[in-house]
Amino acid sequence: MANPYKDKSWFKFMSNKYMWVLLFFIAWMFFLDNYSYFDHRVLDNQIDELEENKTYYQEEIDKDEKQIKMLQNPDQVEKYAREKYFMKKDSEDIYIVEFEGDSIVKK
Repeated sequence: MANPYKDKSWFKFMSNKYMWVLLFFIAWMFFLDNYSYFDHRVLDNQIDELEENKTYYQEEIDKDEKQIKMLQNPDQVEKYAREKYFMKKDSEDIYIVEFEGDSIVKK
């Protein structure tokens, strides 16, 4: 008894042993291998997140370097101390007025 599907093109395609090896290889590389496509996607997302963190921290470093250069001047040190830490001279009195709903933002 002859196989009725033998002359069909899809049967020839699916009965080819090289096609099965290729399909197995593709499935292995996409799902099972240590360097699979899905693992690469996760790693690429982590790389993107770390690069964003790098740019953020680089901007913060630049901002801090500007602040350090500015604090080389004694007048700027006094201004910074008065604004951030509410420091005063001995002969001064400082009054902090808070309105309801307002709060001091501390960094």
